[in-house]
Amino acid sequence: MNGSEEKVLLEHEAARIFMRLYEQRYQVKMRHIWHNEPARPDVSCYYADQKLDLEIAHLYGSEVEAMHILGRELSAQTHKELLSLLRVPVEQRMLAALNRIICNKAEKSYDSERVWLVIRNANPLWRRQDMLTHCNKLHMPRQHPFEQIWVIGDMQGVSGILPLYPVNLLQQEAIVC
Repeated sequence: MNGSEEKVLLEHEAARIFMRLYEQRYQVKMRHIWHNEPARPDVSCYYADQKLDLEIAHLYGSEVEAMHILGRELSAQTHKELLSLLRVPVEQRMLAALNRIICNKAEKSYDSERVWLVIRNANPLWRRQDMLTHCNKLHMPRQHPFEQIWVIGDMQGVSGILPLYPVNLLQQEAIVC
């Protein structure tokens, strides 16, 4: 499988997990996904009877962590970089990575009426609860194309989903940031 095929597979898997968790939580049907061309968000689906586009991102922490998590062959230099990351506090790395994704995605524009950003956490050091604890330190750009921003707490979705934007969704969480 090449990198492009793997990316599409990961995006579809993240979309399916998010849609299942969202349905369970809010009892709103989300169905039928398909992949889009680059000018549009990654995945489209139906939210109840309305079309909704999902831009999917994966949270690894850093490029070297992504290589390790995805099982890539690591050079001696990459191993050294992974070891050096251990000196940076885990929550600092998590916030920096989340902020980087949100800011990078906020700069994009999409050919879509409704777009949600879904960030799937792939780093086993972090969970939904960690993000909830530190979400008050996130930098949310003033302007971005997203109606809502969500995080899937882990690769399988076991720890659930967390709304980051809009603020009123975040405030509805059991623990308020």
